[in-house]
Amino acid sequence: MYPYPDAEAALTDVLRLSRGMTYKNALAELPFGGGKSVLIGDPHSDKTRALFHGMGRAVDALGGRYKVAEDSGIAVPDVDTMGEVTPHVAGTTADGSSDPSPVTAWGVFHGMRAALRHRHGSDSFAGRRVAVQGVGAVGRKLCRHLAEAGAELVVADTNPEAAREAADALGAAVSEPDALLRADADILAPCAMGAVLNDATIPELRAGIVAGAANNQLEADRHAEMLSQRGVLYAPDYAVNAGGVINISHGGPGYDAQAALAHAARIHDTLLEIFQRAEREATTTAAAADRVAETRFTPRGRGPI
Repeated sequence: MYPYPDAEAALTDVLRLSRGMTYKNALAELPFGGGKSVLIGDPHSDKTRALFHGMGRAVDALGGRYKVAEDSGIAVPDVDTMGEVTPHVAGTTADGSSDPSPVTAWGVFHGMRAALRHRHGSDSFAGRRVAVQGVGAVGRKLCRHLAEAGAELVVADTNPEAAREAADALGAAVSEPDALLRADADILAPCAMGAVLNDATIPELRAGIVAGAANNQLEADRHAEMLSQRGVLYAPDYAVNAGGVINISHGGPGYDAQAALAHAARIHDTLLEIFQRAEREATTTAAAADRVAETRFTPRGRGPI
């Protein structure tokens, strides 16, 4: 849910998000296709019970071909409300996997480890500076993992109070959100809205690695090549932030949080495969991630569609 300026902007975003979800599920070898939905509105002021019942009925009309879950601007109680009118919901209070943020953060952390290993030959965070843009549910948990691993942190958020709270709790420095993209850091972790890597920001990046939880970090496909030309190692967003949907895949009776966390930790190995393929084929990590995902679009042994 986001206050898009118009329906065209919402449609552009939802199509990009749905494509990303398709590739994300394939790359994580989950038994899902890919879909996404957006609501136009301010998540802080425009939520009503009637709105989520209407959304639930729209989902229900698809007859189970699509399941809806929480994401940016949508909380678990909102999904629970949709669940009052449709069974086609995931990540609810009832199924045990209602809060995906711990698993998402854990997956991003392990994706960062893979990036450090590929770039520096060691996955140690000791002496490494990580700039985290967005300290919401995922970003804050990611910061805790990083602090415990010995990283030096600088954080930013559009909510100054959230940034100060994270800084006080974890000993982090605080930056303005836009300035954070220019931070002198080993890793930049975008964990807020998308399209932060673009013509204006990429030339100013000082971090050698970009790995974060935000969706659609590249404003356009060509920005992957711009990052590569600048020598920046980019962890494709849909690969590194797959922990949330991995968590949902473990939902239901008998939900095992430790199993979900262990599954998300395998993002480390997937990222190494992507980085190595990109290097071997002299292509961008974004293109390499797409190729790996596309090999997993169909069940093994059935051949191409």
